[in-house]
Amino acid sequence: MSIAPERSRLVFQKLERELLKLSSKLKPESVHGFRTGTRRVQTLLEELAPNRTRNDKKLLNLLKRIRKRAGKVRDLDVQLSALRSLKIPQEPRRKTLLLQSLIELRAEHEKKLRKALTKETTREVRKRLRRAAKDLSSDTLRDPLVVAQQMMTRVARPQSPPTNDMLHQYRIAGKRARYAAEFAVKSPEVDQFIAQLKSAQDALGDWHDWLMLTQSAAKRLGDVHESPLVAVLHNVSGAKFRHAAAALSSTRLVRPDLKRQSSAPAKSRKQNTKTGAPVVPVSSAA
Repeated sequence: MSIAPERSRLVFQKLERELLKLSSKLKPESVHGFRTGTRRVQTLLEELAPNRTRNDKKLLNLLKRIRKRAGKVRDLDVQLSALRSLKIPQEPRRKTLLLQSLIELRAEHEKKLRKALTKETTREVRKRLRRAAKDLSSDTLRDPLVVAQQMMTRVARPQSPPTNDMLHQYRIAGKRARYAAEFAVKSPEVDQFIAQLKSAQDALGDWHDWLMLTQSAAKRLGDVHESPLVAVLHNVSGAKFRHAAAALSSTRLVRPDLKRQSSAPAKSRKQNTKTGAPVVPVSSAA
């Protein structure tokens, strides 16, 4: 299955536009748009292109540095959005304090992101984006759908009931596989594959957002025994975990092991999902 030539060209132009938006104003949507655009260019150059030029390598290094700082801001944006959507009567004062703490932390990371977005850096990224687009040959690129399917098979084989780490691996792999598949010429097979990825990705992303918020709250307010707000967040993230595990197991993207675990008797399933629900450190890379 061939790649869509117009798609591979537009991805560079779109990222340049997102970079200019980000340089102008660090709104949540501009931060998210830049990170998504960067991931798409990265997928194209690292996964689909057989050989990377010197310009490609320098471009990816520049984008990586900016993306990591943008990621800190994005993580806080999703946590703030989740916390604001939480309607509970418990501990309104602590919720306000947590909101303020996250807002202040976002401001700190925003300053660091602004320092990375100098005029010289922005100019160089734009120049290298244009050169990469010009040098890229669609005829030499690998099959996007095949690459995307291979990316999913590289996810670690689950040896035990679903855990936070396992869901996190599928979240990252699914996101990158989707970006790869989107470069393919449209067809029923491609559309079906992308639809499955998106369905699982939405549930996994929602779970991960609440997990990060729960971790942030526990760090600032104490564990579930010290704060009713943390206890509520813990329960919400646990429910999101179970929903994400169920959504993932219902697709054709996971290995048979997880499907067998998800079809276990109700008593066993309840015990299994509890093993993944406790708050544990999980990387926020995306």
